[in-house]
Amino acid sequence: MSIILHKKPRLENPDLIAGWPGIGKVGSIAIDTLRKQIGAEELGEIEPWEFFYPRQLIIRADVLEDLRFPASKFYYTRQAKKDLIFFIGDEQPSDTGRTYAEGRKAYRLANMVLDVAERFGCRRVYTSGAAVASTHHLLKPRVRAVTSEKDLIKEVRSYPNTILMGEVEGRSERGNISGLNGLLVGLARKRGLESICLMGEVPDYLSGASFPYPRASESVLEVFARLLGIDVNYDAINEMAFQIEHVIDSLYEKFPPEMKDRIERRKSIIQPKLEAITDEDEKWIKEHIDELLKEGGREDEGSV
Repeated sequence: MSIILHKKPRLENPDLIAGWPGIGKVGSIAIDTLRKQIGAEELGEIEPWEFFYPRQLIIRADVLEDLRFPASKFYYTRQAKKDLIFFIGDEQPSDTGRTYAEGRKAYRLANMVLDVAERFGCRRVYTSGAAVASTHHLLKPRVRAVTSEKDLIKEVRSYPNTILMGEVEGRSERGNISGLNGLLVGLARKRGLESICLMGEVPDYLSGASFPYPRASESVLEVFARLLGIDVNYDAINEMAFQIEHVIDSLYEKFPPEMKDRIERRKSIIQPKLEAITDEDEKWIKEHIDELLKEGGREDEGSV
């Protein structure tokens, strides 16, 4: 098992920005959009054999020709304000077969990502994902943030449309970030690296849906654009959001009236005081969401 580097560029104190698919694909969409727009070049990859099962077997003329695995790739770019290394994974490794990272595979992969970061002199790590929130899909998603150091709190408070996780009303001082986004931040701290996790808000009633939630990705992307001092074109992500909103509207119209009434009240309440859906609401959504998506024109997602 190894890390393969295709190039060995000379970078000056780069930051690492890492992302994987998760709820709403919030982090992976934001980070991959940023990577493409600033023209980051491929740097290397982590071999997949230890971490993932093949996604596809390629057979030609009854002969197995190839195995295709989820990719785990590094990219780099030199920017006027800050050199950057990106790590983007197609999938989170898990020893138990769960969707999000768990167990020794996740721990090993996260450490390999940090090995590359330290090899090029990184001193700060960013991760990005989703924060399930008591919000409404017509409200602009905020970005919730967690830092590894108290010294970073003042900086994070200056980010646009961002709130620290501990400042969200109704939350205790303690919290949890599932998957590799949280694990990488924790392991980076153990290595003495600064780390920040930026999480775009996804409405709680959409957290179990299989489609992406690009509005939250856009909020995260806006934070990165400000941090890096770059201009970002949001046309593609806005088009994706426009298409997904048709799916959401169709799904939402099929919610029970009493549930919709509770959710609609969120639009007229100050965001930090939004009320979560009830346990009964959550149970109903989990039991019906696949059925509702099929009825609601699920084919729209294929064009995203």
